[in-house]
Amino acid sequence: MTELPICRTCGVQYGAARFDARSCAICADERQYTGWDGQRWTTLAGLSAAGHRGVVRPEPPGLWGVGVEPSVAIGQRALIIPGEGGNVLFDCVPYLDDRTVAEIHQRGGLAAIAISHPHFYGAMIEWSRAFGDIPVYVHAADRQWVTRRGNVRLWDGDTLEILPGRTLINCGTHFPGGTVLHWPGGLCTGDVLTVVMDRRWVSFMYSYPNLIPESPAAISRALALVEPFDFDTIYGAWWGRVISSGAKAALAASAERYLRHSR
Repeated sequence: MTELPICRTCGVQYGAARFDARSCAICADERQYTGWDGQRWTTLAGLSAAGHRGVVRPEPPGLWGVGVEPSVAIGQRALIIPGEGGNVLFDCVPYLDDRTVAEIHQRGGLAAIAISHPHFYGAMIEWSRAFGDIPVYVHAADRQWVTRRGNVRLWDGDTLEILPGRTLINCGTHFPGGTVLHWPGGLCTGDVLTVVMDRRWVSFMYSYPNLIPESPAAISRALALVEPFDFDTIYGAWWGRVISSGAKAALAASAERYLRHSR
């Protein structure tokens, strides 16, 4: 499957059934954008030939991060969340190679993948198959954006414990299916609740590249859903975007600040 098309702007891999060379459906949505040079595609083989490689390294405190160097598309890194029943990969990246698979097997492999929102689907089906066709959890509210057939588990409702101690929460910010993952060590949020450059705060956007703010109602709902969960750390979507202590209070203060300015 190394020749399946990958959008150079968002990094999402397409299967034949959803592929239209003229446009990436995810980038054509108002939350994203088509690259200024027009729609361009690559493949896993093309990324490998260009010198990209997978990277697995600690993302303190307590997790392993998975990324790509040099950076591809949006440049996010995924997270390996340990626990009973096996590791969960939260979010995905556009690239995978044998070396990365071997490094992750040395750390216990993967039992499941969970995705926060469509911009971070990456090569999620490729990752699933590399680890034994493991399930990929996507909230059903985002089903229209799934770009390739595979072992995708669409789930409904507000929360779902996919493995012991790893619970998905449908915050619904950024995308209707926008999902975060709670585990005993903290809250993994992608950019559904994004850790900003001043790492004492998070923020909330309907579109980051196009600077469209999220609605107050969506933010209030998200806060109500995460309130029952204990967490002191928030892991965002990029290397180093971590609030390492006091994260629950930081989230509440960030929402109050956002809502105050929006009023």
